[in-house]
This record gives sequence, C-alpha cells and structure tokens, in this order.
Amino acid sequence: MLATEISFVPLEGLFTVLNAIVLPGWALLLVAPRWAWTRRLILAATIPFLALTYVLLLASTWGTAEGDFSSLEGVGLLFQEPRILLAGWVHYLTFDLLTGLWETQESLRRGIPHWLLAPCLVVTLFFGPIGLGLFLIVRPLFQDDLDRP
Repeated sequence: MLATEISFVPLEGLFTVLNAIVLPGWALLLVAPRWAWTRRLILAATIPFLALTYVLLLASTWGTAEGDFSSLEGVGLLFQEPRILLAGWVHYLTFDLLTGLWETQESLRRGIPHWLLAPCLVVTLFFGPIGLGLFLIVRPLFQDDLDRP
C-alpha cells in the first residue's frame, strides 16, 4: 500500500503548500531584487523549510521503497512511492529557486538590466535548466564587476 500522507499531513496538501511557499521568493526576485530582505528570506526561511521537508520525506521512506539510482527503471520504481515523488519535487523547487537567486545576484553584480533578467527568472521558474541556459547566454554580455579596474 502506498503512503499518501506523512504522519498526519496529506501529501496532496503538502504539495500545494510547498508550491505556495516558493512563490513569494520568486515574486521578490522579480519585483524587489535589490531589497536586502529578498535574499535573506529565501536563504533563511524558504530554503531551510524546503530542506527540512525533503529530509522528512526521505526519512519516512528510508529502507522501504523499491528502486535505486543505477538505472532509469530503478528511478522509475523509486518515484512510484508518493513520498519520494514529492521529495523529488521539493528537490526541483529548491534548486530552481536557488538558481533564480544566483541569477539575480549575478545580474546585480554585473549590472544586467532587470528587463533582461526577468524573462530568465520566469523561464527558470517553469523550466529550470532552460532558464539557466538563457541567463548564461545573457551573462557574458555584461562585464563582471570583479573584472573592472
């Protein structure tokens, strides 16, 4: 039988909450990238909460799930367990938000106009690696502050 809750929290509800928790961070990156609290809130609140949730989800399945990371079939078996599937989603949410934060910090450091950063952030939110790739195309067009005399 597949577990559809972790302790007393239904996984579907947790999925909804986790999706909602990252949205303020993304909104701040888009509308207040220079605000001192943008980075602080993401790094001191959102990311630690996601990391703790990730640990709890994995711990709740430790040694019980079938599958492994040695083959695509093995990964497919792992993700048949809803708690591991949700942990995988938390992994995406966490690293996409961290990537968006890095893009924002890099754009501020390099003087990349926000109108060029914003589309990269939106694409990173929805399609992580594509947004990062887009940013990596824009990034070299602007001199690094550390390279300036």
